[in-house]
Amino acid sequence: MALILPVEGISPVFGNDCFIAPNATIVGNVTMGDQCSAWFNTVIRGDVNYIRMGNKVNVQDGACIHCTYLKTGTDIGNNVSIGHNAIVHGCTIHDNVLIGMGAIVMDNAVVHSNTIIAAGAVVLENTICEAGSIYAGVPAKKVKDISQELIHGEINRIAENYIKYSGWFK
Repeated sequence: MALILPVEGISPVFGNDCFIAPNATIVGNVTMGDQCSAWFNTVIRGDVNYIRMGNKVNVQDGACIHCTYLKTGTDIGNNVSIGHNAIVHGCTIHDNVLIGMGAIVMDNAVVHSNTIIAAGAVVLENTICEAGSIYAGVPAKKVKDISQELIHGEINRIAENYIKYSGWFK
């Protein structure tokens, strides 16, 4: 059974048709939209600040979402995939974004819509990632504009697939 706990009287809130893996941990001031999923060994800690997720957000195995006490909450838009073992911390992720496996997005960073953060990339504090771009490296830098093919073939495909995968466990 997933570990879902209140913190200081505030409990996580889930939208319709969400999948929470049996060993996921979700605590405190967390709000998930509809058709979201938190996969095996994910940690979503709304203990020191808030975490807000839109619809169709998938948080893949081993990923961690957190924030900074009294400073930065975490806002995640719609149709966002957060890859295996990624860290999303005190930042803003807009709609239609793919955060690659093992990537890190730090406090006060903003990732605009239709953007891919490559696997292993580190988006430093206060970085603004342009819409429609691919960012890679340590520290992450824009490497190119994203094609419509990648928006539909990767960002949207992965988000839709995770809705399908979650149906296997419901």
